[in-house]
Amino acid sequence: MTYPNTQLFINGQWCDAEGGRTLPVFNPATGTEIGRLAHAGIPDLERAAQAAQKGFELWRDTPANERSAILRKAAALMRERAPHIADLLTQEQGKPLGEAKVEVVSAADIIEWFAEEGRRVYGRIVPPRNIHVQQQVLKQAVGPVAAFTPWNFPINQAVRKMSAALATGCSIIVKAPEETPAAPAELIRAFHDAGVPAGVIGLVYGTPAEISNYLIAHPLIRKITFTGSTPVGKQLAALAGQHMKRVTMELGGHAPVILAEDADIALALKTAGAAKFRNAGQVCIAPTRFLVHHAIADEFAERFAAQAQALQVGDGLTAGTQMGPLANERRLAAMQSIVQDARAKGAKVLTGGERIGTQGNFFAPTVLSHVPLDADVVVNEPFGPIAAIRSFEKIEDAIAEANRLPFGLAGYAFTNSMKTMHLLNQRLDVGMLWVNQPAAPWPELPFGGMKDSGYGSEGGPEALEAYLHTKTVSIFNA
Repeated sequence: MTYPNTQLFINGQWCDAEGGRTLPVFNPATGTEIGRLAHAGIPDLERAAQAAQKGFELWRDTPANERSAILRKAAALMRERAPHIADLLTQEQGKPLGEAKVEVVSAADIIEWFAEEGRRVYGRIVPPRNIHVQQQVLKQAVGPVAAFTPWNFPINQAVRKMSAALATGCSIIVKAPEETPAAPAELIRAFHDAGVPAGVIGLVYGTPAEISNYLIAHPLIRKITFTGSTPVGKQLAALAGQHMKRVTMELGGHAPVILAEDADIALALKTAGAAKFRNAGQVCIAPTRFLVHHAIADEFAERFAAQAQALQVGDGLTAGTQMGPLANERRLAAMQSIVQDARAKGAKVLTGGERIGTQGNFFAPTVLSHVPLDADVVVNEPFGPIAAIRSFEKIEDAIAEANRLPFGLAGYAFTNSMKTMHLLNQRLDVGMLWVNQPAAPWPELPFGGMKDSGYGSEGGPEALEAYLHTKTVSIFNA
């Protein structure tokens, strides 16, 4: 399949950037350029903002059931086009084709859930203290939204923001990732083909700092939503604060995995162990810090290393590939630095720890044991196929270590003790906790973190609240 050049989408039209500027797109499995994308400038961003305001004025007055019907049609188109979109996603991002197909089909599920939830955005009547007064609480769309989405899940992270915004009556401008532009463009195409009016959705690419500075400060933009690293998220949140813009921030994680003494090791390996290497570890909720009771630590480490070593690494389009390349050369260099630091500080490399081949951004699935607390892989999110194992004596020690870092997005635990489960539920500082199972971020559940992992939710009814104003209306009739 050929890979297309990607255009901007402004006011219901696919278009080149003013001046014709473009950027290259590379296949991370080969390192070769496979296409170009339009590079928006300030005039393009201004056109997008003006179109978003006009689109909002139309969309907010579209009945909720009509908005819902259009969203459901978009979901159907995503399912119908899933093979084509997944192929583009694998070419530009690297993940195995099977994972890419799951991302596309999951996007359809997310759209459908928000399509129905948008029909249940209710206000309420509040009993008055004066019989001649009627008191209402109304929920109204906040206005045009600027969304900033990452390259690791270019469809999944965009669709959560778009679905919540559109379900509540907002318009949205998506600043999609320049490294993986074609897949999110196909997501926007599905919404457009389903009947979303011109201006309700915009799509831009370009220089991230220029786009964020312009759109966040723009007087027509009323809401900011961002998924990405904690440092960048803090910068954007600060900028939004200067302009009194509401924000949703889904930022970095460094998920602890606690294996209690009674943990089912086979289950932990099958779920968290396998999930560690999904999308080559480039997942914000990826299991990263394995805290294992000392009685089972050696057995777990040995079996985990053997499982990682057996993974088939290769081009995501090749049948049988279980882990693809890292998305870009920056991640490859980062992995090499992380392993070098861990080795220097005394960690043992049980498997992996090095680049595979010389073409493409392939790095071997890596398992480290006896990792010291000051190693970079423990302190900072590796965002790659590296797992770090440490042992503990008491469950309270594991909880303290899990909570020591400023991250608080996701966590995992394996135990058969109800007492331990209750303690973990109450004491782990994470926004999402999965016990004895892999991550299951269904659209009906809140998706978000605490501490430096951000605030707000991109799932569940809570996600819609971020796109709604609450207005009190009190009417006196004498």
